[in-house]
Amino acid sequence: MVQLIVGTKGKGKTVALLDKVNKDAKTAEGSIVYLDKCDQHIHGLSNKVRLVNVSDYKLQNADQFVGFIKGITSQNYDIQEIYVDGFLKVAHVSEGELEDTIKQLEAVCEQAHLDIILSVSVDGNSLSQPLKEKVIASL
Repeated sequence: MVQLIVGTKGKGKTVALLDKVNKDAKTAEGSIVYLDKCDQHIHGLSNKVRLVNVSDYKLQNADQFVGFIKGITSQNYDIQEIYVDGFLKVAHVSEGELEDTIKQLEAVCEQAHLDIILSVSVDGNSLSQPLKEKVIASL
């Protein structure tokens, strides 16, 4: 299942995401992957979490990002959760592409039996009803 942590820039989404990933790492039975645009948060993550700097892979659009996620899940079927900080920037997704891209990620979640948690820099009130149902924190 895809879950969203939403809020405008500077509202604390990254802190909320880091808190959630570190809490979940304490009880995780599978692997956890944290995707970010840099290595800045490596020291803030549990050593049980694998940090991947997505900028190293030169992704250019949402389709490439979804393919990247599929590649990660195809190589390790023990992945329980994938966290993505700064989803719109990391995945090169515009707000207009958000719903379609999340639908594609939902399909990956179902196929790979995992959860994807995204921090998204949008006002939660501007989301469509289907996306609002995926929000676990609105800051």
